[in-house]
Amino acid sequence: MFEALSAEEWRAVTLSLRVSAVATVLSLPFGIFVAYALARWQFRGRQLLNGLVHLPLILPPVVTGYLLLITFGRKGYVGQFLDQWFGFVLAFRWTGAALAAAVMAFPLMVRAIRLAVEAVDPKLEEAASTLGAPRLWVFATVTLPLVLPGIIAGAILAFAKAMGEFGATITFVSNIPGQTQTLPSAIYAWMQVPGGDDRAFRLVLVAIAIAMTALLLSEWVSRVVARRISGQ
Repeated sequence: MFEALSAEEWRAVTLSLRVSAVATVLSLPFGIFVAYALARWQFRGRQLLNGLVHLPLILPPVVTGYLLLITFGRKGYVGQFLDQWFGFVLAFRWTGAALAAAVMAFPLMVRAIRLAVEAVDPKLEEAASTLGAPRLWVFATVTLPLVLPGIIAGAILAFAKAMGEFGATITFVSNIPGQTQTLPSAIYAWMQVPGGDDRAFRLVLVAIAIAMTALLLSEWVSRVVARRISGQ
């Protein structure tokens, strides 16, 4: 049961790490923008945007994966355009797994960053603006450093969520060993094989270790950054 992971199992782990990292890095700028917009701006459709952002948390993951498939598949509205004009295919590719993971993890990222933005006193931003600083400069020099712990926490939580994503991923990109078989998909696959319980259990332990490490790292980094900011 506690033997070393096989090459196939390692491929699933490393692919999950790559998918989660790409999903987190590419969605982080959008997460910061959406979180700031929801926390600071008043505009028509704000509640609709908030609902759309958090919809993946409520919908069954299979539904989210199906919507991704009909949108970004080879015959989907967006997928067909990407394939014909750029030769870029998402469905049944590891890049599609990254997209599915990013969509499912995005609400957690936005929520963490939004709470951090709402905790910043708007008067600090207003004071900088009255001194003639452009809005973008105020955000970069005043708001961003103050919400940095929330950004880090949101990114790490999104990474952990992406590592555990299964339903939307297997619906959108299937479960192809070495190509789209992430850690949760590999666990599911070994559970279906007679005598594969030991391998599934080893991967479960790996998943638990990665998730706990991400959560502890999120707490530790947030506290360190918060202490440094408060000490400035």
